[in-house]
Amino acid sequence: MKAMVLKRCAPIESAPLQWMDVPDPQAGQGEVRVKVRACGLCRTDLHVIEGELPPLDHPVIPGHQIIGIVDQTGPGATRFAVGQRIGIAWLRHTCGQCIYCRSGQENLCESSIFTGYHAPGGYAQYAVVPEAFAYPIPPIFSDLEATPLLCAGIIGYRSLKRSQCRPGQKLALYGFGSSAHIVIQIAVHWGCEVYACTRSPKHQALALELGARWAGSQPGDMPIRADCAIIFAPAGELVPQALAYLRKGGTLALAGIYMTSIPEMDYEKHLFHEKNVHSVTANTRQDGIELLEVAAQIPIRPKVQAFSIREANEALLKLKQDKTQGSSVLVFEDESK
Repeated sequence: MKAMVLKRCAPIESAPLQWMDVPDPQAGQGEVRVKVRACGLCRTDLHVIEGELPPLDHPVIPGHQIIGIVDQTGPGATRFAVGQRIGIAWLRHTCGQCIYCRSGQENLCESSIFTGYHAPGGYAQYAVVPEAFAYPIPPIFSDLEATPLLCAGIIGYRSLKRSQCRPGQKLALYGFGSSAHIVIQIAVHWGCEVYACTRSPKHQALALELGARWAGSQPGDMPIRADCAIIFAPAGELVPQALAYLRKGGTLALAGIYMTSIPEMDYEKHLFHEKNVHSVTANTRQDGIELLEVAAQIPIRPKVQAFSIREANEALLKLKQDKTQGSSVLVFEDESK
């Protein structure tokens, strides 16, 4: 099969992904193989490619927001039928036996395996996954619309829960990329007032279009103190700023898998009055199930921009430069070349 392969970590500006032939994967015990139709881009892909996550010692096929059609089932795999459309997300395997797996916290399993990092992902014609970690996709979503739900949506939804946001509250969002543009649709559906802080005028305009009460570039310009907040941008300097504009007893969720260093903070200004800081680590399968149900009910309508699979380097560079609106998605258009 053809795939975009990362042989060694490097800045995305150097176009490190190579379009090349690799062996077709085969579905093993309890696994299914999908013929990939579309794969969403994620900032985590950038962290993998550029070495901000611990680099691996073997080539990587990135991509963990995969929509495809089951074309092969392995021994013992009975959950999905050949021809069925399913999704593959970041969490690919957990041990099922540790204290975290047994207490509903499988996202903290120390034996976790992740798609597009430890195992080949969706920047390829085919991808394999244990059937227990795949998701049936509601028919209301097109392939392109469904891809960002599988990470941006799931992580955004978990971040919303970790922020302890309740219907009708004031929610502040810092950074307005793929996750935030899905979260705002859930929050507005819940009757929340949403305030978006993002440097990009285009992202500010999108936030307002999706129902934000305010959108601006400086946290200090936010007209209210939020009940809860989520930082999506991987910028540690935003943590004290977000806490300064959080009401007493409020909660700040940190949504990123990677964040730059957090500056020194003043206890009374930033953390006193029972303010809470909650990090977000991956997701559980239950988060994915709940998000897809909520998304179909609303229904969420992700804003997507499509790129050919061979344009992955260019598309990721645009993502890094904040030049895309909503979510970017790779599609296979001509598999013969």
